[in-house]
Amino acid sequence: MTSATRQPETPAATVPTRLIATDLDGTLLRDDKSVSPRTIAALAAAEEAGIEVFFVTGRPARWMDVVSDHVHGHGLAICGNGAAVVDLHGGPGAHRFVKVRELARKNALDVVRLLRGAAPGTVYAVEQTYGFYQEPDYPKLHLEIPDSLAPAEDLLAPDAPGADEPVLKILAYHPTVDPDAFLTLARLAIGERANVTRSSPSALLEISGPGVSKASTLALCCAERDISHEEVVAFGDMPNDVEMLTWAGRSYAMGNAHPDVIAAASGRTVANNEDGVAVVIERLLAERV
Repeated sequence: MTSATRQPETPAATVPTRLIATDLDGTLLRDDKSVSPRTIAALAAAEEAGIEVFFVTGRPARWMDVVSDHVHGHGLAICGNGAAVVDLHGGPGAHRFVKVRELARKNALDVVRLLRGAAPGTVYAVEQTYGFYQEPDYPKLHLEIPDSLAPAEDLLAPDAPGADEPVLKILAYHPTVDPDAFLTLARLAIGERANVTRSSPSALLEISGPGVSKASTLALCCAERDISHEEVVAFGDMPNDVEMLTWAGRSYAMGNAHPDVIAAASGRTVANNEDGVAVVIERLLAERV
């Protein structure tokens, strides 16, 4: 069983880096969602030096066009906070799911019921491998048209549209609750039935299957490559990155990071708009000379 918990072993700084794991929004991407020329060059240089680069994001696979031109070698990305490993080699609209870690519909229905009771006014959307479904009152937080509008209980029913597709995560939004307070409340209400995190500045929670996180799926991908956590350098900015940053041998919170991320990371770099990921990669590569 692969563990996503970092164990105290050889000091990470003495171990050569074999894999870079980076979040996208607020981390690798600038606020305008672009990848800067400096960052593009740093990613290419890392791959040329034999260091694998994994994009590890809360985004669904269909939103990966922004970096699909920058995948080298393996071409894989971890999407949906660890719910899917996706091969981006096919280009926009032609991605292939390599691994899916779904949220069972029974668990999803339990989540909806428990969170409705704990935080009345919560509204939901359902993210599946290829479909996106939402309740009528769910706000327009995403730049897409949902495949279907209905109460969450109907969207998760056995005869619902897309019922043959795995559920990757539930999105839960509350219009008035403080985002961090909403996360704490949801974790208490849901318990071990699902993994709850957030990456948005608003009170929007991302709910995946039990044990599914960026860290646990990254650990699985690394185990397949015989890469230890000590050989991984990770970057992030929001609570959904905390487990990954804790697991990696070396980790960096962005200059714009949430306080929980700063506390979890072993180091800190400058903000995403200042190419914080590229700054560290350039230094890592200089250390190898």
